[in-house]
Amino acid sequence: MDIFPDITPAERTAAPGAFLPLMEAFYTLQGEGFYQGSAAYFIRLGGCDVGCVWCDVKESWDADKHPQVSVSDMAAEAAAHPGRLAVVTGGEPLLHPLGDLCEALHRRGFRIHIETSGTAPFSGDWDWVCLSPKKFKAPLPEAYGHAQELKVVVYHRTDLAWAEEHAARVSPSCRLYLQPEWSRREQMLPLIIEYIKANPQWELSLQLHKYINVP
Repeated sequence: MDIFPDITPAERTAAPGAFLPLMEAFYTLQGEGFYQGSAAYFIRLGGCDVGCVWCDVKESWDADKHPQVSVSDMAAEAAAHPGRLAVVTGGEPLLHPLGDLCEALHRRGFRIHIETSGTAPFSGDWDWVCLSPKKFKAPLPEAYGHAQELKVVVYHRTDLAWAEEHAARVSPSCRLYLQPEWSRREQMLPLIIEYIKANPQWELSLQLHKYINVP
């Protein structure tokens, strides 16, 4: 993979989206939501302005700490693996123009998913959008119409009522997931289970990858 950490601002302006700050990329199993258990190539981009206190990838927040990598090289690296599901995540990936990345991955035959808090304008052509709103910064109104999956991380019991506020804004066909925040899973999981039993429009999402110790 060709990495270009010293691209000038002029070069970035001339080709927005052709190079993106890449924190990490890896082939694993999707651990969360509707596609849990599926083989997936993850592309984690640097940069985030949401600032969740319980974020487990705080090192992703500062985009300038991560090398600029061409989207063509990212797609080529992804295509070296047999799976054809790519998940773009962060950080907050929509802080960057993502049309070129989507095009490069689609050319390689990938189904492309994005995991986003919805706080920045949408770009790119997505096959699946997982919207995961956070209390630290509200999603843009347009985000709800893009979502095929709504995933709410539950840190406190009051988050269950907060989740319903967001569920009321997505389409009727959007899948609804409640996911315990990892450090509080023992406290929150019993509450979530009882809530889903009483409100079966919701489903449970677990961070499977952490249970089976894969990236």
